[in-house]
Amino acid sequence: MPTDTLMDLDLLRRSADAASRLLKALSNPDRLLLLCQLTQGEKRVGELEALVGISQPTLSQQLGVLRDEGLVSTRRDGKNIHYRIDSPQALAVLNTLYTQFCDPQGKPAP
Repeated sequence: MPTDTLMDLDLLRRSADAASRLLKALSNPDRLLLLCQLTQGEKRVGELEALVGISQPTLSQQLGVLRDEGLVSTRRDGKNIHYRIDSPQALAVLNTLYTQFCDPQGKPAP
């Protein structure tokens, strides 16, 4: 097998692994709800809890998974922690999901 083909296969495998991790993170309904809210902009933890109706322990656990996967980042402002989407790939997938499942007009989320 030529070297170029092996390198392409290695790159393709790494890309497939990254895509698989993203899809796995999105496959949880609570994480998906959180990310959908974050497509509208940065939110405080308390805001997210109120918007999605997830109890604090579950909310913290799911936000931790999203942080560990590099999908969100945080900013501290005094006692408040703000979350925002930090993955252009995740945002692109969320916009597609929004168009397919949430918006009858076919308009992506802002």
